[in-house]
Amino acid sequence: MEHLTKIVLLAFLSITFIQSGLDKIVDWKGNLGWLKGHFSKTAFKNLVPLLLGIILLLECISGVLAVVGAIQFIISDTSSLSLYAALLSCITLLFLLLGQRMAKDYDGARTIVIYLIPTIFLLFLLQ
Repeated sequence: MEHLTKIVLLAFLSITFIQSGLDKIVDWKGNLGWLKGHFSKTAFKNLVPLLLGIILLLECISGVLAVVGAIQFIISDTSSLSLYAALLSCITLLFLLLGQRMAKDYDGARTIVIYLIPTIFLLFLLQ
């Protein structure tokens, strides 16, 4: 399987973003409440519901694109959507990183970087 590394990385992104998106949908109020406190001393304090919705949308689209991209590799040995999945995943993680930095949650920012590294590697493999 020539694309095994790409498929595994796409599976990683699928699991990461679909689970995170589903968590936001299932526990919207809990996430919103926690994030309002998390961003209470930032420029984002009045935008938390909007930003949470944007992140939810980006995560869901990233996760679905990663699933479809992996399936394309398995079925046709090529994938036109994988590059979009990797790029949108990088953008999503950069938004999350920005939020953590704005909130001065440096441990949280460090955690986002752990996800960003394999995502950038996937983007490199796909270009």
